[in-house]
Amino acid sequence: MKKKIYNLNLLGQRCPVPILKISKKYKDINKGDFLVVDTDDPKAKKDILELSRNIKIKLINVKHLDELRVCFKLQKY
Repeated sequence: MKKKIYNLNLLGQRCPVPILKISKKYKDINKGDFLVVDTDDPKAKKDILELSRNIKIKLINVKHLDELRVCFKLQKY
């Protein structure tokens, strides 16, 4: 089965909204699929790391796009 990539633009949304939206989307995607999250929430990195420990999602990489924007690539396993 081909792995899909899903994008979530969470710019301008603050805690806890990004984590809630990631968790909701996680339920809709298949094992092996990727979730690319673009956010500017200063607490996002800490929250996403904690989320990845609690559900079956792996943090593949983190890209700092500028002072505020961060892009996370996650994979459901």
